[in-house]
Amino acid sequence: MPRKCTVCAHPERAEIDQAIVDGVPYRAIACRYGVGREAVRRHAKNHLPRTLVKAHEAAEVARADDLLARAREYEARAVELLKKAEEENDYGTALRGIREARACLELLARMRGELEHEMAINFLESKDWITIRELIADALKPYPEAREALRKALLEFVEENQG
Repeated sequence: MPRKCTVCAHPERAEIDQAIVDGVPYRAIACRYGVGREAVRRHAKNHLPRTLVKAHEAAEVARADDLLARAREYEARAVELLKKAEEENDYGTALRGIREARACLELLARMRGELEHEMAINFLESKDWITIRELIADALKPYPEAREALRKALLEFVEENQG
């Protein structure tokens, strides 16, 4: 005759089920409710109602939808404030509004998985760096040894970081 599930018969079964669904380690559940760890594992595998698991997944989807809705609301508010600032020719505020709207768009794109979390920027090819490099080279013309030392250091840096 099969043994009765000690978790199913436990007076706090609903709390145990919730702890399992929440991902609490079986050992912690066993200690908290005075049941065996293997009993918790077997219960989770064989007796935990699938609807409870589905309800937990649905709650996570609802939380994600709520976050997405709030991000969209922030974007709409930033765009609205940007338009107001533009109408009033308040260009400083308008530029800040553009930055905020861009940040909201970036957040939404990340939440949708449309953007990678990190973007690599190759500053060695940026126009600003090229200009700065030329200014340094011109300033060092009267000092050929310093200029050559800097040139070598920059070449080593580029080789190390692009190879």
